Amino acid sequence: MSEAWAPGGRTAHVDHFAAENLPPKAIWADIDYTRLPELAALTDRINCATELLDKKAAAHPDRVALRSDEITWSYGELLAQANRIAHFLVDNLGIQPGNRVLLRSGNNPMLVACWFAVMKVGAVAVSTMPLLRARELSYMADFARISVALCDSKLVDELDQARSASEYLRDIICFHGDGADGLEAQMAGKSAKFDNVDTAADDICIIAFTSGTTGQPKACMHFHRDVMAVCLTSCGHIVQPGTDDIFAGTPPLAFTYGLGGLLLFPMHAGASVLLLEGYTPESLISAINKYKVTVLFTAPTMYRALMPLLCDTALPSLRLCNSAGETLPKATWDGWYTATGLSIHDGIGATEMLHTFIAGRGDGIRPGATGKTVPGYEATVLDEKGEMLPPGVIGNLAVRGPTACRYMANPERQASYVLKGWNLTGDSYLRDEDGYFWYQSRTDDMIVSAGYNISGQEIEAVLLEFPGVVDCAVIGSPDIRRGEIVKAFVVLRDPKQAGADLIKTLQDHVKATIAPYKYPRAVVFIDELPRTATGKIKRFALREHGAASSRQTAETPWA
Repeated sequence: MSEAWAPGGRTAHVDHFAAENLPPKAIWADIDYTRLPELAALTDRINCATELLDKKAAAHPDRVALRSDEITWSYGELLAQANRIAHFLVDNLGIQPGNRVLLRSGNNPMLVACWFAVMKVGAVAVSTMPLLRARELSYMADFARISVALCDSKLVDELDQARSASEYLRDIICFHGDGADGLEAQMAGKSAKFDNVDTAADDICIIAFTSGTTGQPKACMHFHRDVMAVCLTSCGHIVQPGTDDIFAGTPPLAFTYGLGGLLLFPMHAGASVLLLEGYTPESLISAINKYKVTVLFTAPTMYRALMPLLCDTALPSLRLCNSAGETLPKATWDGWYTATGLSIHDGIGATEMLHTFIAGRGDGIRPGATGKTVPGYEATVLDEKGEMLPPGVIGNLAVRGPTACRYMANPERQASYVLKGWNLTGDSYLRDEDGYFWYQSRTDDMIVSAGYNISGQEIEAVLLEFPGVVDCAVIGSPDIRRGEIVKAFVVLRDPKQAGADLIKTLQDHVKATIAPYKYPRAVVFIDELPRTATGKIKRFALREHGAASSRQTAETPWA
C-alpha cells in the first residue's frame, strides 16, 4: 500500500493500483463529516451497493426501481440481475477487489445492474459517455489500467478500436445482444444471490474522468463513503425525494450529475427512475406525462428547448425541476416558472466533488443566483492568496465538506485545485450579504456548452492534425441557447482554401476523431493568432468581436 494513503478501515482491495495513485494526503482538501449528524454516523465499513440496493430490495422487493420503454424492474429483480453479473465478473473474468471495470452504455437498466455489480465485487467503476471515440477510450483504459469492459452491443465498435490501440484493455463483454458470448447468456445460469465484498468506507469505487484545460481528461477518484455522503447531503436536503417519486432526466450516468440524479438519489430514497437513452424535447415531454415523472434532472439548454412546447402541453406530474451542468440564466428560470408554475432548483457541482455543493432550495430560491451552500458543505469566495473576500466581491469559488478532489496520478493538478484546505472549482463567484452565490464566469478556459465541459486544447490538437491547418485556437463563445458554443479560429497554410466547404470538412474531422458534441459550431479563418511576447495566445482578444479579421465564419444551428 502506498504511503500516500491508508483507508480508515482495513481495505478490501487486493489490487492497490488505484489507491497507490491517490495524491499525497498532504495536498488533499480538508474533509469534514461533522456538519450533519447523518454524515458523522457513517461507519468505517461501507459497500454502497449494500446500502442503495440490497437493503432497499430486502425491505421492498416488489417496488419498481427502474423503468425504460422496454423494461420495468423491481428492486428485487434489479438485485438479482446485479448479483448474477457480479458472479460472472468474479467467476468468468477473475475480477478482484480494486480492479477497474470500464462501463460503456447509454442510460438503461442493464447499465445500472452492471454498475451495482462492480460495486458488489469491490471493484472500481469507470463509466464512459456513449459519444466518446476510440482515442478517448483507449487513453482512459491505459491511464486507469483497465483490462475488462462491459459494453452495450450497439456501442462496441469504438471500444473495439480502442482495444486495438490499448496496452491494457483485453476483455469486452457486450450486453443487449443475443449471442452465446453475450453478458445475458453468460450470466443466465448464475445465482441470484451474492455476498457483497466487505469494502472499507474509504475504498475507491469510482474513477470519473473529466475534461480539463490541459487537453487530456483528468481522473477523479471517489470512495464508497463519498457516494453515501452525496446521498445524505444533495439528495437528503435539496431533492428530498419520497418513495413515490419517479425520477427522469437527460444527463448520462457517466456524468456524476447524472449518476447522482438518475441512480444514487432515487435508489437512496427507495423511489424509481425512468431511464431514457435517446430523447428530443418532444419525446421528453411525452415520457414525463406517460410515466408521471415527478423529479426532472436536466440542463438549462433543455429547459429552454422545452418551454416553447408547453403552450399546448402541461406537465402536471412534475413537482421538482433540477438544473446543473451550466449556469442557469434568470431569463430561463423566469420563462420556465411562467410556463409551468414550477421553480427550477439550480445547483453547481463538480466531478472532483462527485456532486452538488451549492443549490437553490424550496421557497428560498433566488432567481439568477445559484443558491446557498448545501447542508454538509461550506463554501466561500477567496482571493488569489486564499484569503476570504467580503460579500459582494468577485473571487474564486472555494468549497469543502464530506467529499473532495482526489486526482489520480496527477499531483501537480491536485496541488493547483486545493488551496489552504479548500477545493477551488475554477469558477468566479460573488457571495451576497444573505449567503447566496452568484456565478460570474469560469476562471480557466473550460468551455461549458449545453451542460458538457469541453477542453478547447483537446479540440485544437485535433484540428492541428488536419492537413493545411498551421495554427488554431478554440474558445467558448456566448450563446443564448447553449450557454456557450465551441468557436475555432484557424490559420491555414493556403488562405485561398477558406470557405464553407472547408468549415464543414473541419467540423466532420473533429466529430470523427473525438466525441461529436465537442466539434466547433463556429469556425473563423484568420491570418494569424494574437499572441503575447512569450508566444501565448491572447484568448481574451479572440473573445472580443472584431479582434481578428475574419475571412469566413459559419455557425451550425442549435440542435
